[in-house]
Amino acid sequence: MKKNSLNYVLIVIGLSLLVGGLILLKTNTAPQGIFLVLPYLCIGWGCGLFGGGMGSLLGNLSLKKHPELKKQKEIEEKDERNRTISERSKARAYDIMIFVFGALMIAFSLMNVEIQVILLLVFSYLFVTFYGIYQRYKLEKEI
Repeated sequence: MKKNSLNYVLIVIGLSLLVGGLILLKTNTAPQGIFLVLPYLCIGWGCGLFGGGMGSLLGNLSLKKHPELKKQKEIEEKDERNRTISERSKARAYDIMIFVFGALMIAFSLMNVEIQVILLLVFSYLFVTFYGIYQRYKLEKEI
């Protein structure tokens, strides 16, 4: 039941952000500064939260009506083969992401993009890289 209540909260927050973003977009006639981007961020986050909450809620409700599907889904989620496949695919995606981020930063630098954009990319790149190093260190201590 806790999962459903969280989904309801996500749906309400998502709809609120979506409606707020649309209102900001329509009422703000001469946006400046952060108000150039804020309505679109609200709309994007609102759509994402609403869609995620609604999808999870509908999935939970449909599984509640079909217990045999729920049991099969739990078995598939706990299956070691599926977990290994998922972890390997995430690892490969992380490996390629490091090179893509690096190439994107170099391309933006050569295109003379604003320094704030490049710094955001650099900080996110470093955050992801250091988090990967931290997780590797943590897992090596456990194993």
